[in-house]
Amino acid sequence: MSLFTRSNKRKLIVYGIIFLLAYVIFSSGYNDYRSETTIAGAKPEQVWEYVADFSKMKLLNPTILDFSITADTGNADHWTYSVAYTEKLAYWPHWQNQGEAHISVRKQPQKQGGKLSVDSTHRTCFFRGFYCLRAEGKFLFTPSASGGGTHVVETVHYQCPPFLGRFCRAEVQFQRDAIMNNLSYQFNRHLL
Repeated sequence: MSLFTRSNKRKLIVYGIIFLLAYVIFSSGYNDYRSETTIAGAKPEQVWEYVADFSKMKLLNPTILDFSITADTGNADHWTYSVAYTEKLAYWPHWQNQGEAHISVRKQPQKQGGKLSVDSTHRTCFFRGFYCLRAEGKFLFTPSASGGGTHVVETVHYQCPPFLGRFCRAEVQFQRDAIMNNLSYQFNRHLL
């Protein structure tokens, strides 16, 4: 009788682990984060062009280790490109992941509002591609309300596994804050 009970306990544990893994993999929810800054003395088009160039992202985001452009098409008013990149986690730097991003860089004509944007969709994979999460980002660049500068707003809609909400938010916040701080530094260092 005890053998039957032990066998049932093992099955129950195995099924429980499978259920928990399935729950974690398939129930990753989405969260939102918004960050913004104003860069004095910089024109929106200058800041937009800087952020649109992914090679500058290594200067802005300290978690990106390496990247390669995999596709590139378009013109000065609207171009798209794809990039494969490797990055580390800010709070667990020995853990690296692989990402793919598709980036759309747009400049509306003045008669349509003249908005400048950099939109992106990301797929970040862990465990050699076994577990992937998605995110969408949008940068908007407008003249600052006080004039003579650029107001930058970034919104991120990101996926996070259950039970890791605080960790995901801390990672997103670290990267977004680093990008905004480093972007301000790049444009304001010549004013010092």
